Amino acid sequence: MSDELRKEGTSCASCRILARTSAPVSIPSTFAVPRLLSPVLAAGCLLLAVPFASPAHAQGKVDAQYEVTLAGIPIGKGSWVVDIGDDQYSALASGKTTGLVSMMATGDGNGGSQGRVVKGQLVPAFYSVSMNTNKKHELLKIGLEKGNVKEFSIEPEPPVNPERIVVTDAHKRGVTDPMTGSLLRVPGTGDPVGPEACTQTTSVFDGRMRYDLKLEYKRIESIKVEKGYQGPAVVCGITFVPISGYVPDRAAIKYLKGQRNMEVWFAPILGTRVLMPYKLSIPTPLGTGVLQATRFTNSISSQSGAAAAVR
Repeated sequence: MSDELRKEGTSCASCRILARTSAPVSIPSTFAVPRLLSPVLAAGCLLLAVPFASPAHAQGKVDAQYEVTLAGIPIGKGSWVVDIGDDQYSALASGKTTGLVSMMATGDGNGGSQGRVVKGQLVPAFYSVSMNTNKKHELLKIGLEKGNVKEFSIEPEPPVNPERIVVTDAHKRGVTDPMTGSLLRVPGTGDPVGPEACTQTTSVFDGRMRYDLKLEYKRIESIKVEKGYQGPAVVCGITFVPISGYVPDRAAIKYLKGQRNMEVWFAPILGTRVLMPYKLSIPTPLGTGVLQATRFTNSISSQSGAAAAVR
């Protein structure tokens, strides 16, 4: 991986995990193999099929494990637990480098998001991620209210780069965090695993960067996880659109902006109309980076403890 790709940390909570495990991710900066390839997430994911006539305020919980590969070589593992209740939700993820990569550069991280469920929509209130790479530690926190960023911090505080496009107050309104942004809520009463799921654009602020993720319907696939879900998944193409908080001349940003072959596979969370990623595929100069669920289990939601754990 080039030095430029290693430097950039655009965070897409799924991208981060790939990036983090591959180089020392934002499970999304990845998408460039951005920065946390996120312990999971980000980010990041498998789930169990859902009866389409489920009640509007049903509860569902998914416990998934993932493997990250680059050009077919295992480089990382992660877990992701999403717990959706009647009026609140939480998502917790963790990841670490494995295989040959861990012999050259160690990396691990954990993060989470929590918020309210309002008319079926996930409205984040708090997001945090802690990352460790080669004796370096970083803690990032974001507080949100009704889709607007109220406060955020990064410890230690990163150096100022005059070439970085400034994130304005306007850019911090009408956004979500990387991990919540990896989950799709499909409106209506029909089958949530369909083309309509991909007709969305998600506006994300990851603490450093503000970007949009535009989805486009590609196809329906049938998936079978040895431990968990068996059924259809909707495959969406992803277009990465940076808004602010990035350096325009960075190779990683240019690469991601021009990519038209990134894909994310979504499957349903039982008892809800929310979909979460089962698989993420991102072409890189060293081969295709893939984040894919190896296990998925579903159970009745009991999220009070999980929500508290995010903080």
